[in-house]
Amino acid sequence: MRVIRAAELAKAGSFFRVLETTDRAQVAVMTLGPEDVSGEMGTDHPQSDQVLFVLEGGGSVRIDDEVEELHAGDVVIVPAGKPHQVRGPNRTLNFYAPVAYPNESSD
Repeated sequence: MRVIRAAELAKAGSFFRVLETTDRAQVAVMTLGPEDVSGEMGTDHPQSDQVLFVLEGGGSVRIDDEVEELHAGDVVIVPAGKPHQVRGPNRTLNFYAPVAYPNESSD
């Protein structure tokens, strides 16, 4: 068992960091500044659903052609294969099922 403590999330200053991976799921934290985006609009995880929880901040999320503002406490579900992009500033906790990324950070 691994418990990811709030202090670990607060100090995860890198752009994107995988925190834990099992055989079937994964959790990561992403930190975006005011002008940052999660990447080019596209399909970053074609086989994995993503549940994104906004820990702090706001910004917006775009899925296909739909854009919604984000606020702390919001939850977004991105179905596998859907082109999407998250815009900061925010810090999000991201859950993927099945596993989407290697268990290493990407700065």
